[in-house]
Amino acid sequence: MVDTLFWIIIVLMFIMGFVGLIFPIIPSVLFIFGGIVLYGLFYSFAPFGWFFWTVQILFVILLFAADYIANMVGVKKYGGTKAGVWGSTIGLLVGPFVIPFLGILIGPFIGAFLAEIIVHKQDPVTASKIGLGSVVGFISSVITKGIIQLLMIGYFLFVVYS
Repeated sequence: MVDTLFWIIIVLMFIMGFVGLIFPIIPSVLFIFGGIVLYGLFYSFAPFGWFFWTVQILFVILLFAADYIANMVGVKKYGGTKAGVWGSTIGLLVGPFVIPFLGILIGPFIGAFLAEIIVHKQDPVTASKIGLGSVVGFISSVITKGIIQLLMIGYFLFVVYS
């Protein structure tokens, strides 16, 4: 009974990590890492040696890098500037609160679009392409981070059950 409760809590932590992919305000990596730490607290940290923690920390670094790089590449590929990257990031954080559900996609677009028009005086067509690039970057980031999170959890389960 207690075993089941512990695993439900751990799985819920992992699920919240994936919810964080869609709602960037939720620190997904902390929930994934938290699920692993809870396993250690509930059961034992014995299966987790230095190699395990090194691999998991490298995954965390990859998660942060994937987020930044995908957004930057998406905006830059379509001709955007640092202002477009910042606008996209701000739109990504604000969008879901202003426009529930669609704000996650519309926010980065509007943020990059406005930043390019206001800061760099881009024409609306160019700014729209840059905004589209920010959405492409965000979607690429979500997919990449989802794969990395699956790898983190898969490696955790492999270590626990081997």
